[in-house]
Amino acid sequence: MLVLALDTATAACAVALAELTESDRAPRESTAGAVPGRDEPAAPGVHVWPRGSVVTVDARRHGELLAPSMRTVLDDAGARPSDLAAVVVGAGPGPFTGLRVGMVTAAAFADALEIPVYGVCSLDGIGAATTGAVAVVTDARRREVYWACYDDGVRVGEPAVGRPAEVAAALRDRGVTGVAGPGLALYPAAFAEFTSVAVPASDGGLSAPEAGYPRPELLVGLAGADLLAGRPPHPLVPLYLRRPDATEPHAPKPVRA
Repeated sequence: MLVLALDTATAACAVALAELTESDRAPRESTAGAVPGRDEPAAPGVHVWPRGSVVTVDARRHGELLAPSMRTVLDDAGARPSDLAAVVVGAGPGPFTGLRVGMVTAAAFADALEIPVYGVCSLDGIGAATTGAVAVVTDARRREVYWACYDDGVRVGEPAVGRPAEVAAALRDRGVTGVAGPGLALYPAAFAEFTSVAVPASDGGLSAPEAGYPRPELLVGLAGADLLAGRPPHPLVPLYLRRPDATEPHAPKPVRA
C-alpha cells in the first residue's frame, strides 16, 4: 500500500512517500521503484518502508513549497498519484496558517483521487522516534510552545499549549527527563534541566536543518493499523488549541460631536 504523507504544522514543510505493509510481509515491487532495506517505527503489526521525502524548513513558504514537494517525491519514486492508496496528514497542533495549508491540500488531493485521508497529531511525528520519558515541544508563537509527553515513543495524554516555564514545570511534575523538538532551541533556558533528545532526519542525519522536525513517514506508521484494516478515517479536524492570531476587526466606534 503506497501512502503519501504531509505535515506543515511547524516551520518545516514535509512530504514523504512510504510503502505500508503488515509486519509479516515484505513490500511489493511496484512502479514506485525498489524498496530500501529498512523500516520505520510504527504501530504493532505494521511496517513502513520509506520511498523518499522532501523536507524544507521555511515557515513563510508552506503554500509555495508543498505542491512542488509532493510532485518531486512522486516523480523521484517513479510513482503516479493514481498509485496512492491513502494520504496521511499532520493535524497539528500548529499555527493556524501553516497548519491549514497542509490539511486543506491533503483533503483536496485525496478527494480528487477518491482515496481516504487520515489525520495524525504532528507531534507524534517526532515523539514516535524517541525512547524513555520524553516531551516534544514545538513553536506555538506568542512566546508559547505546543507540547506532549511520550513514553517509549507512545504519546501519554493530549497535546497542549503553554508558556515555556510553565510547560517545564509540568514536565518536571510528570517525571519527564528529556525534551525533543524545535521548541527546545527557541527556549533553551526554560528547558535547561532536561536532556536534549536528538531526533534524526529521514536520512538518519542529525546535522540536517530538518532534524528534530516531524517526520511524515512516522505519521504513516501511526495510521498504519487503520489503513491496513480498511477502517474509515475520523473527520479531519485541525488541532489549533487556541484561537488564530488574526481576528476580525471590530465595528468602528460611532463618532460623537
